[in-house]
Amino acid sequence: MDDHAGQFVRAVSRQGPRITLHFDGEAVEAAEGESVLAALLTQRPFLRRTEFGSEPRAGFCLMGACQDCWVWSDTGGRLRACTTNASAGMVLRSQPPEADVLRG
Repeated sequence: MDDHAGQFVRAVSRQGPRITLHFDGEAVEAAEGESVLAALLTQRPFLRRTEFGSEPRAGFCLMGACQDCWVWSDTGGRLRACTTNASAGMVLRSQPPEADVLRG
């Protein structure tokens, strides 16, 4: 599988202004107002790796109930990618910022 192949495939083209956010240091193009999860998974095979091992995670319920799609803002705040709208200039991470210190 191509490392940059998306997990989601759009059935209908998303309308609206195009924006850019950043995820793990990479620019991600999105349509303003779509969920962070949809924006990321149309361009990536998974969202993050589980904190209990190295298994890839891509969200599960897609409605904010399961906590499988947590991502972190660059300032450390945690948010659900499936219920958070993408906005221009967002800087997000697949793991908490303090995890970088622990791996050091």
